[in-house]
Amino acid sequence: MAKIIVNGEAQQVELPLNLAELIKKNNVLQPDMVSVQVNDDFVDRTEWEALQIAEGDSVDFLYFMGGGAL
Repeated sequence: MAKIIVNGEAQQVELPLNLAELIKKNNVLQPDMVSVQVNDDFVDRTEWEALQIAEGDSVDFLYFMGGGAL
């Protein structure tokens, strides 16, 4: 088991694990509407399958919300 940080909370995961699998494991709703940072770097969604998560990585799922008119 490897320890990583997901959205500020420690999580134990089994490696190897790619970013796409981590997104599924965390039940990310509407993954097409989320941006992902790994170790403070944004990851393009075309790289989600190839990017391997490593021990100690910090992953943040960021949702951008639009606002309405006043």
